[in-house]
Amino acid sequence: MDWLRALQHLRATRTPGVIVTIAEVRGHAPRAAGAKLVVAADRTWGSIGGGNLEETAVRRARVLLRDAATCATTQTHDLSDRAPTEHGVQCCGGQVRLLYEPVPVRRSVAVFGMGHVGLELALLLSRHDLELHLVDSRADQLADDRLAPVLTGPADVRVHRVPVLPELVVADLPVGTDVLVLTHDHAEDLALLDALLRSDVPGSIGLIGSSAKWTRFRARLAGLGHDATAIARVHTPIGDPAVSGKKPARIALAVAVELLTTSGAARLEA
Repeated sequence: MDWLRALQHLRATRTPGVIVTIAEVRGHAPRAAGAKLVVAADRTWGSIGGGNLEETAVRRARVLLRDAATCATTQTHDLSDRAPTEHGVQCCGGQVRLLYEPVPVRRSVAVFGMGHVGLELALLLSRHDLELHLVDSRADQLADDRLAPVLTGPADVRVHRVPVLPELVVADLPVGTDVLVLTHDHAEDLALLDALLRSDVPGSIGLIGSSAKWTRFRARLAGLGHDATAIARVHTPIGDPAVSGKKPARIALAVAVELLTTSGAARLEA
């Protein structure tokens, strides 16, 4: 099952790809329905029969990769000497319908601070197909029994136990990670923001807290050498204002809604 191993490889290396499947066959074709080919930008795995059909499929899949397509599409191909393409002809005499399924790189989200809000947020995010990084300097907040419910969802959960200097985790995150800072310690929050603003890793940076906290932080970050443009990368307060309430579960829900909706992603990246 080369295509299954290929998908595991793409996911592990955060590489986008396209699954090409023979969805339907009419007449003669080099492979039966269900045959699969996995296409990345620089290599392929599996086969749908080789020849003109496969070359055409690879070219089509790489167009989808280049365009960052996310929706599945189908395309019908005639295997006849009366239906030449730029890659030649294939005279099997049949017709195949190919299904192209883009496999994008999964979104990566990091939550720094696994207190009451952080745990509720991790529970919500773990129910989505993403790579979820959980970070805390307190060992008890990342205890196995406490995190057990978080590990039951489809998210790929990565736990970072760092008793000192949790900001060092920033360098280990995938580029483009959406980072949420909500630790128990304002000094730790500030150190994390300083590290994040000096890094090209974050896709977005969200900070929990009040306007008074942000006024102090903005001045401190400026004192650490960050200009106004850099400081503006920090989005605060976080959370969709349509979700009100101060209980941890409500705050976490507001943050998750903002993060996971299209409008929320735009606000975080603004």
